[in-house]
Amino acid sequence: MTSWPRHPTIYEINTWVWLHELSQRHSRPIALGDVPAAEWDALAALGFDAVWMMGVWERSAASVRIARAHPDLQAGFRAALPDFNPEDVIGSPYAVGHYVVDRRLDGPAGLAAARTALAERGLRLILDFVPNHVAVDHPWLAEHPEYFIQGAPDDLEQQPAAFFRAGKYIVAHGRDPYFPPWTDTAQLNAFHPGLRRAAIDTLRAIADQCDGVRVDMAMLPVGRIFAGTWGARAGEPPAVEYWPEVLGAVRQTHPDLLLMAEVYWDMEWELQQQGFDYCYDKRLYDRLAHADPSAVNAHLEADSDYQARLVRFIENHDEPRAAAVFDPRLVRAAAVAAATLPGARLFHEGQLEGARIRLPVQLRRRHPELPDATLGDFYRALLAELRAAVFHDGVWQLCERSGWPDNATYRNLAAWCWRLEEERRLIVVNLGGQPAQGRIRLPWDDLAGGRWRLQDALSGETFIRAGDELRDPGLYVGLEAGGVHFLRLDRG
Repeated sequence: MTSWPRHPTIYEINTWVWLHELSQRHSRPIALGDVPAAEWDALAALGFDAVWMMGVWERSAASVRIARAHPDLQAGFRAALPDFNPEDVIGSPYAVGHYVVDRRLDGPAGLAAARTALAERGLRLILDFVPNHVAVDHPWLAEHPEYFIQGAPDDLEQQPAAFFRAGKYIVAHGRDPYFPPWTDTAQLNAFHPGLRRAAIDTLRAIADQCDGVRVDMAMLPVGRIFAGTWGARAGEPPAVEYWPEVLGAVRQTHPDLLLMAEVYWDMEWELQQQGFDYCYDKRLYDRLAHADPSAVNAHLEADSDYQARLVRFIENHDEPRAAAVFDPRLVRAAAVAAATLPGARLFHEGQLEGARIRLPVQLRRRHPELPDATLGDFYRALLAELRAAVFHDGVWQLCERSGWPDNATYRNLAAWCWRLEEERRLIVVNLGGQPAQGRIRLPWDDLAGGRWRLQDALSGETFIRAGDELRDPGLYVGLEAGGVHFLRLDRG
């Protein structure tokens, strides 16, 4: 495999559910080691650079018991799966019982075979790492209780949802400071030097099995966050931050490993500086979901190096399904925006088919939904265009928009362009709920003095425009609500 492209496309699949559906389709049990070649071919045909196999690690038996007895979780299970039964609960993939591929998925050998099959088709493999917590029955609780945030009997009596007994110790459940504890997890102590060494060893072992790692809730071990959450229970903060120490060590042995952080609270830049290649762009997601074009454009004015290290998405397993959340008129514009901005682009299994039911991660199967054929055609066309080298290794620039004194609808437009040598693209989206008109100025000086053919890859339309006009006053654009121009520019 060659090195990662600067702006990769990533496809998240729920590994357990995917294999369950393959087993049904082929009328036999299928695990990672015996996925039919045609299924790998179909995955590769989508055109992604990498597949994130979410949830391959050994599930916790305790997590299963807790989920099957949790009333709120049970309600969610039944809402997502009308014919739910307790056997559908396999435990949370983020309450890791052991960082070994679950034997029911075919174990380490099966994962190795899957990675080989992906690599043969030009696809890289991404796996999960959860730094903040492990399952309440993880071996470390018996072997290394010092790795955990500990409490006292009074804590267990006064906060029974926040602490649990592990042998002779009282241990905190994992949590972030804004939500109730995750009662199937045990909180690791990010300040403990032994835990940091164990985290390095664990992450290196994961890196031996893949090409990239998606790190869950990566902001929680950051010193000021961790100290604010756990106070004196965590002890004195070390002189070196958690991520520079851990990722620095892992980079020594795995320099080409892609590291992608799930991060919130406007900490993206901070985590980039601490060693991550890419960080979730939740701010963009929220602004797209709430149809706030002005806020989207303001967000895109940030430094280009920062932009190039964000993960763009309109859904993932933590968010509701895009087809259920976004205004139907705007979902395509939002998808084009997330797919053509700089950084990593994340797509979620089911998104391409217009799935509307968000599946709780503790379940092994999902309720069948009728695919949206029209939306599927749109995504296939979009992904085909994203294969172009210009979207992976080109230079991105935000375009200037303008309008007229009596027409400010141009503010609902967002526009940017890409260039790689003579390959050029212009993307314009109307993120508002009404038609919009405006002028889009292209930044390339060499447009002047010639004529240019602008071909829309999604609609098939072709326009001929003078280069001088494209530079100043700019390309005239009129788009319906949620409209898109996906333009290739060629001389002529």
